Amino acid sequence: MNGQAKILEPRRLYQQVADQIRDLIDGGEFQPGTRLPSERDLAQKLGVSRPSLREALIALEIDGSVEIRMGSGVYVSTETAARQASTRSLGDSPSELMQARSTLEGATIVLAASRIDEAALVTLRGTLDEMRKEIDAGRKPLDQDRKFHATIAEQSGNTVLARLVGDLFDDRHSPISTQLRVRFEDRGTWTYALQEHEAILAALESRDPLLAQAAMRIHLESSRRRWIDT
Repeated sequence: MNGQAKILEPRRLYQQVADQIRDLIDGGEFQPGTRLPSERDLAQKLGVSRPSLREALIALEIDGSVEIRMGSGVYVSTETAARQASTRSLGDSPSELMQARSTLEGATIVLAASRIDEAALVTLRGTLDEMRKEIDAGRKPLDQDRKFHATIAEQSGNTVLARLVGDLFDDRHSPISTQLRVRFEDRGTWTYALQEHEAILAALESRDPLLAQAAMRIHLESSRRRWIDT
């Protein structure tokens, strides 16, 4: 043997669930062109949560095994050659990602609320004004959203926390998170997000750490529900 043994990346839950569905398709239980059972029935059959099932279905849609038709259901692809042997990693679980962000940013904002300066508050206000303009123009304010969260993290005074907040935010650009964003983010969801950002800023302006923490966690939990539980 030469060099170190290759470390295998653990398979994420959505990959495992996707592989279970793929096995049912390959075993003939779900025929090409037919609609899969309802989300509730399929989740019960596989013994998994509905958010995990949704992530698995998105993963299968990305690799061409199923087709998600909004308002109609999920259908097995008729392009059998497109199906993979197993589900590849498409990034971290969006549900777990949002849980991690809530934990980390909920703690980070407590530090920021007691240290934030007037310049940062002005920056945050300007960022929300820019976000509103983007939403009104029918665009997704991803850059402004990141700037808002990054600015708060920087005000914690802890460069490690600031870096981690940025890294977790950037995981939104993974294939599975991007596909969820394409499907479920729209002007309405961004309008709700803007309102939640306003509540966060109001808490920071009042220098209230616990209120700021609550506002941040409400925002991220609401985002998770809009993004994953839709």
